[in-house]
Amino acid sequence: VQLVESGGGWVQPGGSLRLSCVASGTIFSVRTMNWYRQAPGKQRELVATITGGGSTNYEDSMKGRFTISRDNAKNTMYLQMNSLKPEDTAVYFCNTQVLGILYWGKGTLVTVSS
Repeated sequence: VQLVESGGGWVQPGGSLRLSCVASGTIFSVRTMNWYRQAPGKQRELVATITGGGSTNYEDSMKGRFTISRDNAKNTMYLQMNSLKPEDTAVYFCNTQVLGILYWGKGTLVTVSS
């Protein structure tokens, strides 16, 4: 299983970014997929989850600002991030579990600053 994130970059506070995660080597449509992030000096934390059926869940601080989605035809998961804050600065990772094994991408850096 390979996961490749993209879409990170620098954005001013209040701006938006859309992250993508392309998966290969697995039956993407049935997998629950997750976005995590890790800020400098902090532990990795869960951002949002989407099941194979499209049900979603968010950490409280992201509700209303972030939207997780997926396109099973493209084996791709997205994270639309709006109203970004400096505290959203982090490396964002996608993650899934297959037969009890956790798989991670290498991450994409999001920097929010003026």
